[in-house]
Amino acid sequence: MGCRRRDARPRLALWMLVALGDVALLLVSAGLPVLFAVFGVVAVTAAGVAAWRLTRRATVARMASAGK
Repeated sequence: MGCRRRDARPRLALWMLVALGDVALLLVSAGLPVLFAVFGVVAVTAAGVAAWRLTRRATVARMASAGK
């Protein structure tokens, strides 16, 4: 009776969808230049995270091969 089904997959909460909708409405009302600026920030952040993960992976691989 008190057993809850546990699912390890992440779920997108309703409030996150509402927040996403609010951001989309704000961007539409602000105009095209703001949309380009936000897209640029997201692209630079994604590139930075990707570069950091790639360099970290290469360092870990180098350290693992040096230990052998």
